[in-house]
Amino acid sequence: MSETPRTYVPFQQWKEKSKQTEYTEATPLLAPDGTLLAKGWARHNVFDYNRNYVKKGSPMSKKEWDFYQVADGNYMVQLSFANIGIGGYVAGKLIDLKAGKVIVDATQLFLGGKKHLPPLKGDVPNRYKDKIGKAEFDFDTKENTRTIWFKMALKNKTVECKFDMDIMPGLENITTVLPFKGDPKKYFMTTKQACMPCGGFYKDGDKVYEFSKENTFCSLDWGRVNTPHEMVWYWGSGSQYVTDANGEKKLFGFEITWAIGDESNATETCIFYDGKVHKFGAVDVETFPKPDKFMNDWVFISEDKRFNLTMKPTFDHHSDMNLGIARMHTHQVHGIWSGDVVLDDGTKLEIKDMYAFCEYVENKW
Repeated sequence: MSETPRTYVPFQQWKEKSKQTEYTEATPLLAPDGTLLAKGWARHNVFDYNRNYVKKGSPMSKKEWDFYQVADGNYMVQLSFANIGIGGYVAGKLIDLKAGKVIVDATQLFLGGKKHLPPLKGDVPNRYKDKIGKAEFDFDTKENTRTIWFKMALKNKTVECKFDMDIMPGLENITTVLPFKGDPKKYFMTTKQACMPCGGFYKDGDKVYEFSKENTFCSLDWGRVNTPHEMVWYWGSGSQYVTDANGEKKLFGFEITWAIGDESNATETCIFYDGKVHKFGAVDVETFPKPDKFMNDWVFISEDKRFNLTMKPTFDHHSDMNLGIARMHTHQVHGIWSGDVVLDDGTKLEIKDMYAFCEYVENKW
């Protein structure tokens, strides 16, 4: 893979601000022949997805997933489902962020892409309840709450987790549709939702890990895509409470994803503040972290100078699942972030000692 895979020039060479095409009305995603009809972003998922219209270039080009990451800065739970055409998995992982180790990796695989199909949208009331092998799970989304549950027999014990998260009224997300140059039937559609206070537990046999809504947040990464076999991306996200000028507590978060597809119609970058999206442009890091700089400071900067944060890494959650034809090589780096961001009205928010993450991923899937 390319040593510096980017879909736009590095930030030192930016000359024009990226275009941001916003969709506000219901829009079909695909034509019946699989051609992509929409290219841009929205504050809610307004793109109507018909999986029967997806034209696969390979058995693994069509992929659908729901990924929840729950973290309080000490422990992290990754609860995920994915169908990648030839099969997929459901998993409930528990990671100790302070010790830098995986405590539990409960993963159940399945074969057959026509099995276990999740809902077509991720930010409207829906429910996905299923059983796969030794694992069972229930992802239940209502208007103002989400509840996610997972249980699996693992060796000589049972692992189980359940989390309830709050969705404030009118909470906006960022949903983007990115095309791939040279193929009108390839695309990357995701919904990223942050700022969801989350409470619950992860039970590892007899040991129980508790999470409080006071300091725990969930990030949702929901995807329905049709992609080339090899891909690279960065993804960063974080949420916390901040205090405004009047002393009131507000929800703050951010979403930064880049290096995926053609970003000429939108970038997957925004600030979340008090339930609303504040859109900014392309972002990059000053120093490309591969191969040995993942634990150095990550200095982020956006083309419009509205996102200026630095992450001091504390843990590189490195994993490499290599099945030959399929590989997911990930450096998900967690750390403490500080700096400033600028809202749409010009208000500057000073951010200090915020826990968040950014990952660099190389995939063949």
